[in-house]
Amino acid sequence: MTTILIVGIGGVGGYFGGLLAKAFQNDTTVAVQFLARGKNLDAIHANGLTIVKGPDSSTVFPKKASDSPSDLNKADYIILCTKTYDLESTLVQLQDCITEKTVILPLLNGLDSTLKIKRHYPNAMVLEGCVYLVSRLSAPGIVTNSGNIESLFFGSDSVSDERLLQLETLLKQAGIQATLTPDILSVLWEKFIFVSAIATATSFYDQSIGEILENPDKRDTLLALLTEVYTLAKAKKIPLPEDSVATTLANIETLPFAATSSLHSDFKNGKDQTELESLTGYVVSEGLNYAIATPVYEKLYSALQAKKKPAL
Repeated sequence: MTTILIVGIGGVGGYFGGLLAKAFQNDTTVAVQFLARGKNLDAIHANGLTIVKGPDSSTVFPKKASDSPSDLNKADYIILCTKTYDLESTLVQLQDCITEKTVILPLLNGLDSTLKIKRHYPNAMVLEGCVYLVSRLSAPGIVTNSGNIESLFFGSDSVSDERLLQLETLLKQAGIQATLTPDILSVLWEKFIFVSAIATATSFYDQSIGEILENPDKRDTLLALLTEVYTLAKAKKIPLPEDSVATTLANIETLPFAATSSLHSDFKNGKDQTELESLTGYVVSEGLNYAIATPVYEKLYSALQAKKKPAL
């Protein structure tokens, strides 16, 4: 029996986990389990997980769902879909599900998740991964995909193993557009440049992408952010196309006028915890480490730190 554990049943984990549960719900060789919590877990226990895309919806039940890893089986694959600020506490909880053969795939924002996981589980195989998906937990037990892209990329720059090929096969059997690539670091950085600049700009200006782009000064700030994070990537010897900044800006211009970032939404909603450190602070700290000037990132990061809700 191959056991796949999805940790965090939100927009990403709920959608991909739902597709996996649907594909293997009657399979005797693959078990899909959910680690969820609160009202979301209660809804899954009562009514299953409903995944919605356009006019289509389906409701699925995982083999097991719990908020306690000790209730779940040892996992062959763990797909981590938590927020970055929940990662450390989640990793401590997961020890009951991890063996020396467990493969861990984080699908989190930011670039330092793999390093954090390896600190906790140095003998586990930890992959790199990212997704392009517009999906959210619209209500407890209901995940809605409102976008037109749902790609998942994963891989490792240091190991090659048949377990990676098996994971790709399992994901594809579930109808997931999964790609196993040896160039995963380039893919990760391409997405990070896109997400980090958008998250920082929308949060700082408290405006949508469209509002920022239509203002020349704010558009210039966005371009400066893209340039600074691209320069950092080059300093870290990440192989990226020379036109990455122009290409990323062109992609941003195709977004709906009202589009924003999850970081911006968390600031607007007064969340106690945000992904500011992973998406903005990371560029500032790595800029210092690599002697790369990031004056615009530094200015906006300082302002956003001041906006954060003070801890009680």
